[in-house]
Amino acid sequence: MRRKRPPLSIWGKAGAVILGVNLLMALFGPLIAPVTPGEILAVPPFSPPGEGGFLGTDYIGRDLFSRMLYGASFTVTLSFSATLVGFAGGVALGFIGAEAGVHVDTVIFRIVDVLISFPPILFALLVIGSLGSSIPVLVCTVGVIHAPRVARIARAVALDIGVQDFVEAARARGETIWSILAREIWPNSLLPLSTEFGLRMAYSVLLLSALSFLGLGIQPPLADWGAMVRENMSSLFYGGWAVMLPAAAIATFVIGINLFVDSFLAQSDRDVSKDMLG
Repeated sequence: MRRKRPPLSIWGKAGAVILGVNLLMALFGPLIAPVTPGEILAVPPFSPPGEGGFLGTDYIGRDLFSRMLYGASFTVTLSFSATLVGFAGGVALGFIGAEAGVHVDTVIFRIVDVLISFPPILFALLVIGSLGSSIPVLVCTVGVIHAPRVARIARAVALDIGVQDFVEAARARGETIWSILAREIWPNSLLPLSTEFGLRMAYSVLLLSALSFLGLGIQPPLADWGAMVRENMSSLFYGGWAVMLPAAAIATFVIGINLFVDSFLAQSDRDVSKDMLG
């Protein structure tokens, strides 16, 4: 009989709550925001909470509460989309390389090695500087940065599963490579790959926030949390409230992801580190 999975630890539950709150903010934040993100209130810049809305105002007098809610929508949605793009591409490349034979594997992973050799920030700066800072470019750029790294993990996992008896039996029955990947390898790789997805998601949040901080992310009057940190840096001279809120939101979101992933790993009887390292 299959052993019952133990419940999440207290830290895992805390991570799940943080992720749930951020997801709700991303989905419903723009609907409950008091004003649009670009609207300037009739109060001085950097007004404290209460005098200039629920959380005060930013460097030109816009409502911080509304911009935090809209920023959550962009930060969470773009991070998830970029991670999904990179994860899908990386898993496809890794699985095909593991099962399609040594020649295909060599070609795929020499390309992967070239992509990994580029520092992520430098690669993003080159692409966004050439193509412009639009949402599709941001998502695809971060996805391309993730894909080769995910491909290495997926290949290691697929090679480990591919030597198991049930996979060898499927090959002996004459099943196609696509059938083996879809019916044998993919279902048995969900644990390590879901863990990798969580780690990539945290990295997406940090990378997209860094690009926005450099002025290459979401453009005004829209904003994500990274852009809000850059815009309100001068608030440090007035107490730092306007810059600390988005910075704390980024840190809390990433911590929530890591807490949930760590607790999820602790529930498993498998040594995921061996799967990930090959």
